[in-house]
Amino acid sequence: MGGTGQADGTTGGADGATGGTVAADTGGRAWAGHQTSDGHQTSDGHQVSAGRWVDVDGPVYYEDFGGPADGPLIVCVHGLGASHTSWWTLAPLLARRARVLAPDLAGFGRTTAAGRRTDVGSNRRLLAGFLAAVAGDAPVILVGNSMGGMISVLQAAADPGSVAGLVLISPALPIPWLRQPDASILGMFIGMIVPRLGSAVLAHRRGIYTTEELLTQTLTRTTVDPSRVPPDAFAAMVALLKERSARPDGDAQADAALVTATRSVVGRLTWRRPLAAAVAAVAAPTLLIHGRQDRLVPIAAARHAARRRPDWRVEVLDDCGHLPQFEATGRTIALIDGWLDDAGAAGAEAARAAAIPAQRA
Repeated sequence: MGGTGQADGTTGGADGATGGTVAADTGGRAWAGHQTSDGHQTSDGHQVSAGRWVDVDGPVYYEDFGGPADGPLIVCVHGLGASHTSWWTLAPLLARRARVLAPDLAGFGRTTAAGRRTDVGSNRRLLAGFLAAVAGDAPVILVGNSMGGMISVLQAAADPGSVAGLVLISPALPIPWLRQPDASILGMFIGMIVPRLGSAVLAHRRGIYTTEELLTQTLTRTTVDPSRVPPDAFAAMVALLKERSARPDGDAQADAALVTATRSVVGRLTWRRPLAAAVAAVAAPTLLIHGRQDRLVPIAAARHAARRRPDWRVEVLDDCGHLPQFEATGRTIALIDGWLDDAGAAGAEAARAAAIPAQRA
């Protein structure tokens, strides 16, 4: 879940993915057949991020939002159908005190599947390999939205030594049986998991609507007010979608990845015991932020997590849907900063060992 960028097993076998090699890009040089990004610029042209690549059983794109070299390392994990652009607004604010990286998971953004599976378990292993590549043996703070929150929880449970702290933003976590998602959202997910139907529907909709219209429809489903998404973030999402469409078979590959990931997310929320066990196993200090008007993951999921984990700090944002990082950026960064200074302080200190030197001039 996530839905800001697109209207179990893995190659390599081992559950703990091997670390890859970081590509020292910048300057727009090509790597593994891909072109590096110009990164994130403010309206006045100030560069605040750079696009890079790392090898984790194949190329993985990530956005480097910079930050102090001696700050903790924060890795932001996007949701279903989304990409690094999910963090376009929040990451520069996090980078005032931390090094911030935002990878594209397999099948999303600029990271093509390239022979890798795109279900939740496989992308959890890809995340493990990414962490090993950029942080070595040191722990990081994971910030995950929606499916990215689910994957972050699974990573913290599978390898506690790799995660010093968790910030979960409207995470896809177990929902009490009597509190299911909004009916229209539920219908959308049911359509996505029917064999061959999901890809057909996605392709049909692309023939009717423009990229901008499709993205606006997605944001209407996921936010209280889509106009709250900053124009530069909206433009970045549109540009990335068009870039993907321009690749040979780009839309078809992305559709297949999205359908596979959707089935995986729905499956883990339906057969909840392993995910509930992962929630129980998390040892890292955790902040959970949830929008009260979230239609994709009902607020009941956050309340359920709060009952199961009273040691977690759970904050509910009024007048906010599934994307607090866009809808309530100021309130979200204030909560994260306060948590990093309090319950998350020990985790932030531990994550300083993972901070990597700035790679940009």
